[in-house]
Amino acid sequence: MSEPRPASGLLVSSLLRRVAAEGGNGAVLSRGDATAGAILLVLVDRGVTRRLVERGIAPDGSYGWLATGPKLLDDPSALSDYLARRRRNDPDLWVVELDVATDLLADLG
Repeated sequence: MSEPRPASGLLVSSLLRRVAAEGGNGAVLSRGDATAGAILLVLVDRGVTRRLVERGIAPDGSYGWLATGPKLLDDPSALSDYLARRRRNDPDLWVVELDVATDLLADLG
């Protein structure tokens, strides 16, 4: 049995508030469907992209943050091409950039 999933807009808003409360910055790069849009996070540390994760279904059926994106995150054109391609293929996709020193994803489902 799968667990209920919060609306995408609510989850994004919650992430942005939490990042701000911890002294970081967050920005919505592309707004997706407020109810059921997929969420892709661009995680940066002091302006340097460290990883991309997307909310998805883990092998056990629970929701979690799964690694995604190009292998070379230090190539700005590869990253921007990847994000543009994802938005073209899924216009409901949220793309959110988070810049925070702590790893918020460790305790998020």
